[in-house]
Amino acid sequence: MTDNGTFIVEGGHKLSGEIIPQGAKNEALQIISCCLMTPEPVLLENLPDILDVNKLLDLLAGLGAEVDRIDRQTVRITAKNIDVEYMLSKEYVSDAQRIRGSVMLIAPMLNRYGRATLPKPGGDKIGRRRLDTHLLGLQALGGDFQYDADRHIYTFTTKGLKGTYIHMDEISVTGTANVVMAAALADGETTIYNAACEPYLQQLCKMLNRMGAKIEGIGSNLLKIQGVDSLGGTEHRMLPDMIEIGSFIGMAAMTGSDITIKDCSIQNLGIIPRTFERMGITLNMKGDDIHIPAHDHYEIQSFIDGGLMTIYDAPWPGFTPDLMSICLVTAIQARGSVLIHQKMFESRLFFVDKLIDMGAQIILCDPHRATVIGMDRRAPLRGISMSSPDIRAGVSLLIAALSAEGTSRIDNIHQIDRGYQDIDGRLRALGASIVRE
Repeated sequence: MTDNGTFIVEGGHKLSGEIIPQGAKNEALQIISCCLMTPEPVLLENLPDILDVNKLLDLLAGLGAEVDRIDRQTVRITAKNIDVEYMLSKEYVSDAQRIRGSVMLIAPMLNRYGRATLPKPGGDKIGRRRLDTHLLGLQALGGDFQYDADRHIYTFTTKGLKGTYIHMDEISVTGTANVVMAAALADGETTIYNAACEPYLQQLCKMLNRMGAKIEGIGSNLLKIQGVDSLGGTEHRMLPDMIEIGSFIGMAAMTGSDITIKDCSIQNLGIIPRTFERMGITLNMKGDDIHIPAHDHYEIQSFIDGGLMTIYDAPWPGFTPDLMSICLVTAIQARGSVLIHQKMFESRLFFVDKLIDMGAQIILCDPHRATVIGMDRRAPLRGISMSSPDIRAGVSLLIAALSAEGTSRIDNIHQIDRGYQDIDGRLRALGASIVRE
C-alpha cells in the first residue's frame, strides 16, 4: 500500500455477487490491547488486515510481545517479556501517536507493570476527541498521570489499582474498555455505571471472563467487576464489522446493485438493518446473510405524523455514529428527504461539499446537521477529484463515485485503508471499476 494513494473510479457500473465482511476493526483494537493482560498465549481469529490493526500489532511487537502471524487474519500473541522502557522511545512515541487505539494499552501496562506512557493519539480528524473519560476512570482506580506539554506525552504510574464505583461522564467505548481492563486485575470490586455496551465491548468482557476475569452485567450499562490476581491465555474470534456491513448496504442501494453480504452476525447489528429499511432499502435476511436486491427506486419513510425523517447517532443500542456518513450519501438518490443529525462529532459532515460538487442536493445546516433532498435517480452524480478526510467519509465518497457518471479521483486513500481491508480488490470482484495508483 502506498503512503497516501489514489483511487481512480469509473462510475455507473452495476455490481453483483457475494461479499464477506472483514473482522470488526473497533473490536480488534480492544482485543489486541487486551492480549497484554496475560503472559500466556492468546490466539486471535478473523482479524481485519488493515493499517490500524497492523500498526497496533507492530506496537506490541516493539514492546517485546511475540506476534506470530499465522496468516493475515490469524495471529498468536504472547506478551511474556515486555520492555516497559520501550514506551519512552522515539520509535514508540512516533508510532503510537498515529493510531488512536494505542490509548487502550494504558490499562494492561498499568496493571502488570505499574506504569505506562501515551503520546497524544491520532486517528480521524472528526472533531475534538477528549481523553478525560480514560484518564478520570484510571485515576479513580488509583492510577496517577502527568502530562508533558512539551513532548505531548502522558505518563501513568500506580502503586496498585483498587476497585471503586465509577459513574462515567461520557459513554465512551474505548474509555469503558480501558476501565474494564484496569478493573479486571484491580484489588476488590469495581462498579461501572453508564458504561458503553456495544457488541465490541461485550466481546472484550466475554474474552476477559474466558481468561479468568469476573465481570457481570455484560451487554448492559452497569458492569460489576471483581478483581482477580492474574489472567490466562484464550482464543477469540472477531465479529464481522458492522460498519462494513452498513457500508455495503448503502453501496448496493446507491448503485442499484444486487448484492449478498455473507456471515453478518445479524443478532449483533442492533438497529442498523432497521435504519436502512427506513430509508426504503429492502433487506432479505437469509440465515446470517443479508441480500439486497437491485433497487430502481427506494423511498425514505416519514415519521408516523408525516414529519421529515431524522436519522441521528447515539450510544449503543442507538445508531452508531460511524454509519452516519454512509446514510447521508445513500439518501442522495432516494425518493424523499432526510435530516442527518450527527451529534457526537462536530467535523464529520464537512465532506458534503464534495458531494454537492458532484451534484447532490444537500443543505449543510451547521457542523452537526445536514438535510439531504433525495434526487430519486432523476440525474446521476458526476465524477470529480476529491480527497478522503477520514475513514468513513472516504468510503462515502467512494460509494458516491461508484454511482456517479464519469470518472472520479479520490486522493488520501490511506484513510480508507486504515479501516477497510483490500476494499478496491473486493469491490472489483463485484464488478466495480477501481484502479489504485
